[in-house]
Amino acid sequence: MLSKQIIYLAGGCLWGVQEFLKHIPGIINTQAGRANGTTKSTKTDYDGFAECVKTTFDNNIVSVEDLITYLLEIIDPYSINKQGNDIGQKYRTGIYSNNTIHLLKAKTYIKTIEDKLNKINKTQKTVAIEVLPLTNFIPSDTEHQDRLTLHPEDYSYCHIPLDVLHKYKNN
Repeated sequence: MLSKQIIYLAGGCLWGVQEFLKHIPGIINTQAGRANGTTKSTKTDYDGFAECVKTTFDNNIVSVEDLITYLLEIIDPYSINKQGNDIGQKYRTGIYSNNTIHLLKAKTYIKTIEDKLNKINKTQKTVAIEVLPLTNFIPSDTEHQDRLTLHPEDYSYCHIPLDVLHKYKNN
């Protein structure tokens, strides 16, 4: 039985994040957008949002922890406000949800990952993925939806290596 849930994932420029996520088994739908800004319009000045992808998934196939593992394939988990050549607060990494269980699972799993990486690398680094309740979501304008599917030539703007970007794509 389908267990449809929604989470919002931010990992730098939303074009690549959406293209990567949409091919993962268990993903039902993706929508590019902006999380946790203060306005309801894409036509305003920067208002604190993070570029993100609204991700509808079947929890029977892919868990919140699985989604974080996938996200870690396409981001530098220690980078603050930067992924690849994209620099600025809107490119921060984050996990947002209206489901408190999602947030608890995300915080716990990220801490586990952080501890594991620090032990392996003999470091004391902090994973820079914010985990917050969703306070606002605005879908991106039409030209940003499924951008790399519709305009694969725009791939050069993406921070995700091409072999990773389509790692889960079934041709």
